[in-house]
Amino acid sequence: MERINKIKKLLNDLELDAILIKSKTTKKYLQTLTGSGVNILITKDSQYLILDGRYTNEAKSMNFLFEIIENTPSKSNKSHFDIVYEIFKDNKYSKLGIESQAYSISDYKELNKYDFKLTLIGDEINKVRIIKDREEINILKEACEITDKIFENVLKHIKIGVSKNEISAFVHFYSLKYGASKLSFDPVITSGVRTALPHGRPTSKKIESGDTIMIDFGIEYKNYQSDMTRTIFIGKPNPKMLEIYNIVKLAQQVGIGNIKEGNKARNIDYKVRKIIDDAGYGKYFNHGLGHGIGIGDGCEYPFLNESSETILCENMVMSCEPGIYIPNLGGVRIEDDVWIKDGIGTILNKTTKDIIILED
Repeated sequence: MERINKIKKLLNDLELDAILIKSKTTKKYLQTLTGSGVNILITKDSQYLILDGRYTNEAKSMNFLFEIIENTPSKSNKSHFDIVYEIFKDNKYSKLGIESQAYSISDYKELNKYDFKLTLIGDEINKVRIIKDREEINILKEACEITDKIFENVLKHIKIGVSKNEISAFVHFYSLKYGASKLSFDPVITSGVRTALPHGRPTSKKIESGDTIMIDFGIEYKNYQSDMTRTIFIGKPNPKMLEIYNIVKLAQQVGIGNIKEGNKARNIDYKVRKIIDDAGYGKYFNHGLGHGIGIGDGCEYPFLNESSETILCENMVMSCEPGIYIPNLGGVRIEDDVWIKDGIGTILNKTTKDIIILED
């Protein structure tokens, strides 16, 4: 009920009577069914699941907070917009918010045929999720534990002659083996000069002696996501890459040390960026320091970057992932998920950040 109440507080803040929810991300957050035939209407007085007959039995078996309204358009000749309009008439509502990223232009035009006073809601609903509750924190801790276990096992398979595609396959295998429903994004698995690509994807190229190897992956577990990056070496590393590794490691330590309640997100990014800049590599750190960790889908707050005005608070969870990427040489990124507990940043990942050098 706490999450529904957060949405209702948003309604009050925006002076709305109700919000119509379609996105899978928000449905996951509200712990409802996520199918395309499920729509959520949260009003200032109640909350409804408007769904077609395919979902009714499952909704009844799991629902404990929503009133279920079955509407199969092919039988009723009513759209879910019609159902929303009927609820509005019965309750003398007028002001409806809709998720701006979830509804199409044609949906918006259709809604304008009714007497709704429409408000498009964008980041406001994403920001509702920025403070995690105890259940969310516990799931994220479990997800990070699984992520550590996956990496530990994948590491055993990395040797000269193994391709990045094969390493990716091991990441997928161990993710499913240890309880993930899927990977939260396509993994970044690169080696050699391609580690200079922050989002490089695995290829058929095989690992060679002296390679730097970057592995960035995350899992989805109970609807929540993890995200971890480690950069390792096989055989004798390039001394320049070892120098870069130590700079990135120091920068990340400073970043995590400044993830504290009351600090402004952009100031943390600045302090980390300054370390890398002072070492002479500033132009090679070409992305933000971090992003929110949670349900994800690209819209999880807070963002740690040069423009973020977010003030960090207790029970926010975010990544801290500085990197240096030098074309024709290689790159290093180190990433952990960090939870603000008792006012300070607590690392959820336990995988070592000491330099890992595998025998060739």
